Amino acid sequence: MKTWLITGASSGLGLVMTEKLLQRGDRVVACGRRAAPFESLAATPGDRLRCAIFDMTDTAALRREVDAAFEAFGRIDTVVSNAGYGLFGAAEEVADAQIERQIATNLVASIQLVRAALPHLRAQGGGRLLQVSSEGGQVAYPAFSLYHATKWGIEGFLEAVALEVAPFAIDVVIAEPGPTATGFAEGLDRAAPLEVYDQTPAGEVRRALASGGFEVRGDPERTVDAMIQVADAPHPRRRIALGSTAFENIHRALSARLDELTEQKALTLSADRG
Repeated sequence: MKTWLITGASSGLGLVMTEKLLQRGDRVVACGRRAAPFESLAATPGDRLRCAIFDMTDTAALRREVDAAFEAFGRIDTVVSNAGYGLFGAAEEVADAQIERQIATNLVASIQLVRAALPHLRAQGGGRLLQVSSEGGQVAYPAFSLYHATKWGIEGFLEAVALEVAPFAIDVVIAEPGPTATGFAEGLDRAAPLEVYDQTPAGEVRRALASGGFEVRGDPERTVDAMIQVADAPHPRRRIALGSTAFENIHRALSARLDELTEQKALTLSADRG
């Protein structure tokens, strides 16, 4: 039996993961902003489920709940950073308050979760950090610039953290699902559109979302099964792309960046000191 702490556990992939882990007999600390979504889990024995209701952007509350979770269960094997949402709109369209909330929720809160968990993971002799990122941590879509800023940001943060904590037997896994049927689009925070962007790539994505033409191939159950499989592995890979869309888009983006780097090798090397 393993013990997991999962943020954003009240909906989407977080709720699916919570249910699957409880069904197989594991223990879960399920974190969310609202208690109501956890009512379906009420039949779970109290010694295997702990519900923590708080806002991830409240750093003091986050630290209290993480401390309390480790104290209650004694050991947590995997900390799953899953809380987040999407902000939709061209960079010029989004409001300052929307930007601040997006960064506070997706990036700062994820960073603070890791910081709160690390002392406990070190003290218990190791553990695992599983960050639910997105293919959007490696590629970009028009009208999702602030969402991408948070996902690219948390991936860079964790790349460095992984090097820092490897000596303490703490593994870092970054999961990068493609578009998945979780209700992500319905939960978007949308900026007020500017007419000037209507006939641009941002406008095209807006119309695709409105019409249902934005293809969603990912299955939430299978996506969660893959994440659990990776988290359970004795020596997990740092990154795992999930779904055919993620594989295709990330492969294309990385290949293009590598080609661009190679093509500019002479210019690149010319910047060295003589």
